[in-house]
Amino acid sequence: MSPVKVIDLFSGAGGFSLGFNREPFEIKLSVDINHAAARTYSINFPNTVVIEDDIRNITGRDIRYLIGGEPDIIIGSPPCEPFTGANPSRRSDPLERLFVDERGQLTLEFIRIVGELKPKIFIMENVPAIANIDVIRSSIEGEFLRIGYPKVYFNILRAEDLGNPSRRTRVFVSNVKLKQQKSARLNTVWNAIGDLADRPNLLPNHEIAEVSEEKIRKFARLDFGDYLSMFKGSSGRNIPLYIRLNPYRLAPTVMGNSRFIHPFENRFLTVREQARLMSYPDDHVFVGNRDEQYNQVGESVPVVFSTTIAREIMGILYG
Repeated sequence: MSPVKVIDLFSGAGGFSLGFNREPFEIKLSVDINHAAARTYSINFPNTVVIEDDIRNITGRDIRYLIGGEPDIIIGSPPCEPFTGANPSRRSDPLERLFVDERGQLTLEFIRIVGELKPKIFIMENVPAIANIDVIRSSIEGEFLRIGYPKVYFNILRAEDLGNPSRRTRVFVSNVKLKQQKSARLNTVWNAIGDLADRPNLLPNHEIAEVSEEKIRKFARLDFGDYLSMFKGSSGRNIPLYIRLNPYRLAPTVMGNSRFIHPFENRFLTVREQARLMSYPDDHVFVGNRDEQYNQVGESVPVVFSTTIAREIMGILYG
């Protein structure tokens, strides 16, 4: 069986790639502009060509040269900030989010690369708003039609249904239809991190950050589900920050700015504990300063998503 060549655009720390990091898939190349994320990816995928650059500077010809041919599959996660309601500065005009916002235009760059390389399968991850807002959805469909993909599916999947211990609903825009799978049981925070409580510094990224005595006193007053502060998203919804996690329930959606408080201790979760909430294996190492590490985790595709999708793609290709 010849390898199935995969490239990952906007690869971040590699959560989307991890599901494809097995035979018959071969991850040939990744692209990310963030220095810490590119370093993280390079450490964890030593056999992959890692490009640390703005995707606008990269062409399909460059990629063909670097991987020695055409990719079979393109995956990627363009920035979601232009589209998510959690962004208080999101543009009010939906079309401007895609065509005017510089980060929104990166979705079009993903489509450009797909058009230049014509893979058998592409899968682009983002927030459900790009599927739920008609003018954005129809514009994306039109862009893919223009490059030769007349049928596009907006597959909305929930990570918690796959056993992820935190909530995350995402759309995977693809030229193949993906099914929402179901795990046998619902996971919880304590199932995910309970065994780590007595193992500080024994795993990578599991260093406990010191906090001030004032913060410790504030943490001590919080019950499960309570929070220290909140911010207002663009939709007017108040979004809590610094939540004390309920150990017996799912964690809320992990975001780049998420800093959760341990269920039983008066401290923030370590990066490793937060990575467990996104189903990362313990041998996946994050580099950069602590904030950069947290951001890499929060901006990831949960590994349960990528693992399930890769398995389904294998069935499509070889079933």
